[in-house]
Amino acid sequence: MPKSPQRSLHHEYELYVEAEIESYKDSIPRRALLKIGDEAVVALRDEQQLALTELVVWEEVDRIIRQRLRIPSYPTWRRKRLKLLKEYQRPEHWGLQPDCVLAREVKPPVSSHVLVAGDRTEPAALYLAAHGCEVFAIDQVRDTVERVVNAAEAAGLTDRVHGYIADLREWSPDVRLSAVICTPSAFLGLNKRERDAVIELLQGVTNEGGVHLLDAGTDGGGSALVQELSAQYQGWKIMVEEAGGVSTSFLARKGAA
Repeated sequence: MPKSPQRSLHHEYELYVEAEIESYKDSIPRRALLKIGDEAVVALRDEQQLALTELVVWEEVDRIIRQRLRIPSYPTWRRKRLKLLKEYQRPEHWGLQPDCVLAREVKPPVSSHVLVAGDRTEPAALYLAAHGCEVFAIDQVRDTVERVVNAAEAAGLTDRVHGYIADLREWSPDVRLSAVICTPSAFLGLNKRERDAVIELLQGVTNEGGVHLLDAGTDGGGSALVQELSAQYQGWKIMVEEAGGVSTSFLARKGAA
């Protein structure tokens, strides 16, 4: 599993500019791109460049395209990006209630590692990524993982969200986790012994004070799993929320009993 450092806003801006320029190049006919190349050569000759290498010419092509696209300066882009990131940190932006268990109880440190597994975890993955976490999104269904990854790309959070098509038995963490967010579908196909082994592994790689959250939903389908989990988190501080007599979430905090 890769360990990717959080990139700086300046590096993110450079990647944004590069992507905009390459997208423009891909959108125009080859003859139009060659025409810009000719324009670049003329401009460089006017500046009395000593050596018109291919690299120098293509750098000038990029400069010309950047001007045509009116790409904002770094300070302007940075102001807009910080404003957008602040909006992303609101649970409501991702369709989450501001008083939901995730928003209230799951607050990992910036740059910490978080696992989300199962369906319906896209909002949690993006919400935590917006708060600076490195998120590993796992599910057995390709479409589920792709939705998370595509949404992260659209939000400019690609570097913080990593998708894996697998079940929890196949995932081997080599980093410490600050939070684990699951839905019942993450345990589909696993028998009791396999579920116990997966949970024991995740407990072992979770930092002191870290949390495990099972979003059981409101249809009652996860109530049995909540009861099963309650017996497996000895020594953890446990909180179970219910609605209409149905267990809707299970949260356990390590080392806080």
